[in-house]
Amino acid sequence: MTLSTIFMFLGASIALTVAPGPDNVFVVTQGVSRGRKAAIVTAWGMCSGLTVHTVAAAAGISAVFYSSALAFQAVKFAGAAYLLYLAWQALSEHGPLRLSEAGAGSWVALFRRGFIMNVLNPKVALFFLAFLPQFTSREAGSIPVQMLLLGAIFMVQALVIFTAIGFCSGSLGNWILKRPQAGRCFSWLAAAIFASLGVRLAFVQR
Repeated sequence: MTLSTIFMFLGASIALTVAPGPDNVFVVTQGVSRGRKAAIVTAWGMCSGLTVHTVAAAAGISAVFYSSALAFQAVKFAGAAYLLYLAWQALSEHGPLRLSEAGAGSWVALFRRGFIMNVLNPKVALFFLAFLPQFTSREAGSIPVQMLLLGAIFMVQALVIFTAIGFCSGSLGNWILKRPQAGRCFSWLAAAIFASLGVRLAFVQR
């Protein structure tokens, strides 16, 4: 794998990561509703989930989702159900926005939330299966090893970008904190976002 290939992959990865999408929205939602640190921890959880997709793509496991409609549907609906659960949770917590320092247990829960959301998205698995091989070559050595390297590069750049997004969204949360009515509205908005993402995932096709 040449240096030019790596830089080309990095550029494509950054463009894909900064493009508006469910992951960006999820991180922003956490930042506004729970604070800067919560958004960053959630982002780290989501990026950690990429390791699962990278290993799966390198091992060929992701191909199962492409060839098996049952496997794809099972993971898809599990992910959709989880997002709808987050929507219900946001509604159950509606009221004036309160940003507070979370304990170690809360950080683990937020990390797990981001991790689960990422892992239970079969579109990410299929994306890695289709995206990573385009930057590999047999002349450069083991294809699985190259895919693992590319996956690591993608995860690092995503971690940097999502951390920046979480940091900025936390500032927005502090602004909303001073306006209780805006906090109430955002609770409903967060629920609507999670629900729409869940419905969207439930109806997505391979």
